[in-house]
Amino acid sequence: MTAGQVAALVGGELLGEAGVRLSGIAPLDRAGPADLSFLTNGRYMDQFLASRAGAVLIVPEYRDTAGGPPVRIVVESPHKSMIKVVKAAYPDPPRPRGIEPTAIIDKGALLGDDVYLGPYVIVGPGARIGARTVVMAHSVIQGGATIGDDCTLYPQVVLYPRAVVGNRVTLHAGVRLASDGFGYVRTPAGHEKVPHIGRTIIEDDVEIGANTTIDRGSISDTTIGAGSKVDNLVHIGHNVRIGKRAIIMALVGIAGSTVVEDDVILAGQAGLCGHMTIGAGSRVLAQAGVIGDVPPGATYSGFPAREHRDVLRETAALRRLTPLARELESKLNRERDEAR
Repeated sequence: MTAGQVAALVGGELLGEAGVRLSGIAPLDRAGPADLSFLTNGRYMDQFLASRAGAVLIVPEYRDTAGGPPVRIVVESPHKSMIKVVKAAYPDPPRPRGIEPTAIIDKGALLGDDVYLGPYVIVGPGARIGARTVVMAHSVIQGGATIGDDCTLYPQVVLYPRAVVGNRVTLHAGVRLASDGFGYVRTPAGHEKVPHIGRTIIEDDVEIGANTTIDRGSISDTTIGAGSKVDNLVHIGHNVRIGKRAIIMALVGIAGSTVVEDDVILAGQAGLCGHMTIGAGSRVLAQAGVIGDVPPGATYSGFPAREHRDVLRETAALRRLTPLARELESKLNRERDEAR
């Protein structure tokens, strides 16, 4: 596309030559004369000034900045505009159709219209797969599992019998849904396993990243609310309830029976103990260890997790104490030497 075509696509104001041809998309520090890039934050101004990008999506605040690429497309949100450009420049491949000859389908399974089953897919007795759903190679849909319409399951996804998946759900490679929760009772003979008879329910428009595991409930259900997005390598324990539009980033672990309310953000490697409530709209920052309830709208960090502002104050106080401790140590050493 030309810079003018990109500007028309995103509804932006074009500064500079409209005829510049763009054949790629790249970050500022790697972009060449045929690449489109973007600037949203002043932290990257040095990269912008040194960039060789052919054109840059830019926020109004920096539209008249001296230096940097002269061809600029001014938009309110470069990130959202870039999504439009990427979708136009890199369209999704055509949806596969049909059932591969190596797929194994039990006679008791129910398939909706225009379902695609890839090589070596296994569909068990009583399983249901909705219309236009794509199930890619080596995935296993065990007996009794249910999948809605317009879903995409990437290779090697496994749904245990008590998995219930809504509509327009994306499950990336290696996702495991409705495996046993981790529950045992100590007895004189050893650890006796607690039976898990609940379900794992994934509501509509959820996306779950590669190699994430979500346990089924013990006597209740494990639920992921509509519109929530779960990253790669996340573990969600039994009876956990995730609200709507939650964002759960990589390597988060959520122990059993925790409630995560609507619009919560859990950053990478956060760990949540069981039987807690994470209030609506709250944020838990990276590597935080949460051992108690988080109020709605709060931002928590650290271990044990507490209000982020308190963590910053404590860190600042410790930094001020360090030179005082060194000064005191030096003074004690001098006094000790003089006493000798």
